[in-house]
Amino acid sequence: MNRREFCAHSGATLAAGLFTSANPVWAKSSAADVTLEIAALRLEIAPRKVIETIAYNGRVPGPLIRWPEGKPVSIDVRNNTKANEIVHWHGLWIPPDVDGAMEEGSPLIPPGGIQRYHFIPEPAGFRWYHTHTSAGHDFKKGTYTGQFGCFYIEPKENGGEYDQEIFLTLHDWNGYMGGAEDASMDVSYNYATINDRMLGFADPIHVRAGQRLLLHILNASATVTHWIALAGHRMSAVAMDGNPLPAPGAEPAVRIAPAERIDVLAEMNRPGVWILGETRADMRKMGMGIVVEYAGQQGVPKWIQPEDAAWDYRRYASPQPIKTEPDERIALRFESKFRGHGEFDGWTINGKSYPHTDEIRLIGGKRYRLVMNNTSADDHPVHLHRHTFEVTTLYGKPLSGLLKDVVVVPAKTTAEIDFAASNPGPTLFHCHQQNHMDFGFMMLFRYA
Repeated sequence: MNRREFCAHSGATLAAGLFTSANPVWAKSSAADVTLEIAALRLEIAPRKVIETIAYNGRVPGPLIRWPEGKPVSIDVRNNTKANEIVHWHGLWIPPDVDGAMEEGSPLIPPGGIQRYHFIPEPAGFRWYHTHTSAGHDFKKGTYTGQFGCFYIEPKENGGEYDQEIFLTLHDWNGYMGGAEDASMDVSYNYATINDRMLGFADPIHVRAGQRLLLHILNASATVTHWIALAGHRMSAVAMDGNPLPAPGAEPAVRIAPAERIDVLAEMNRPGVWILGETRADMRKMGMGIVVEYAGQQGVPKWIQPEDAAWDYRRYASPQPIKTEPDERIALRFESKFRGHGEFDGWTINGKSYPHTDEIRLIGGKRYRLVMNNTSADDHPVHLHRHTFEVTTLYGKPLSGLLKDVVVVPAKTTAEIDFAASNPGPTLFHCHQQNHMDFGFMMLFRYA
C-alpha cells in the first residue's frame, strides 16, 4: 500500500535545550490574522504559456507571511477545490495537530471547508508553507502545483545589514512520466520559473551600484535540485533553512535541493544587466532565471558561466566534532525497490515502505542521532518535521554547528544528524521529493 492509498483509507536549535510549543486558544469568532484561499489558477508564466494549477490567493507563490518571532498567529485556510487539502508549515516548532501533515494527526480540509491554524511562530528565520497531500501519478497535485509560499519569522534581534531584500521561489512545471530502458520512472518538466515568470518575462530586480542585496531563495520544486548563480558576481551564503551559518562564505553558485532555503548576500559592484539563474543552460532555456538590472544600465541581459564548484555543506560548518554525545543512535537504511515496468520505483526505510515502516519511539529530553545509510543511486533531501537538527557527519567526516530541517543525503553515502526530542507528538520524517514520499519514503517518530 502506498501513501496515496493509505491516505484514501485513513480519509531550536539543539543548544536551546527542551522546547514545547503550546497551542493557545483563540475565540473562533475573531478574525484571522492571515487568510489563504486554495483555488484553481490559470497562471501565465510567459506570453501564451499558461499553466493550469492550484495556488493560494490567486497567485504564485502565495502571499509572503512575515510575522514576529513568538507572537501568536491565526491563519484561516479555505479550500475552494474539489479535493481534500492541507497546509504544512515547514520548519516551525509547532504542535502536530496544526503542523499540517495528516500522518501526524492534522485534519484534512474538505472541499468547501475552512480550517483555522493557531500557533506561535518559532524559530526565527526563513520558513515556508506548502501543501502536504499525495500526488502519486497525478502531476496536477501536491507540490507539483503552485501551492507554496514564503514564511519569514522576524527575529527579535537585528537580522543583519543590507540595502534591499528579495524573496525568490524556484519551481518546475508541467511534469510527465518518462522511463529509462530499465523502466524505472522519473519526473520531467517543460517549464521552470522564478516566482511566477520564466526568464525574460518578469520585471527585473532593480539595483544600484554599491548596494548590498539580500536574497532569500526557496526551492519549491517537487523533485529538482537547482544550482543558482548571479552572473558577474559572487554570492555569500549566510543562512540555510533559516538558520545562520557558522562559517558564511562566498561561492560562484549555490545548490538548493527541494524544500531547502538559502539566504545569500551579494555586493552590487559590477554595473550592467545580468541574469540570476540556473547554471545549466537547458534549465535557463526552460525559464529558470530572472534579470538583475543596475540603475542607468540597458541592454541584453548577460550570462557568464561561473567556474565549476563542488557543493559541500562542510564548507559552511565547523570542522570540529560535536562535543555532546547522543543518548541513542537510530540506524536508517534507504533503498529503492523496483515496482514493475512503467511504474515509479518504491522506497523503503529499513526494508519497509510507509505506512508499514517501523515507528521510532522517542523520550522527551533525550538527544538522538539518525545514522542514515543511503544505499540507493539517488540523492535524498530528507526532512524532519517540527524539529531543527544538527548535521554531525558527512562523507565520513565530522562537522558541527550546521542547523537545518532538510539535508541532502548523497547516493551511496552515510550521513548523520542529531536532534533533541523537544517537541512532543507524532513527528514525520520523509524524503522531500514528492515521488519518493508518495511511494514509501516516510516514517513516524512517536514520543513515549
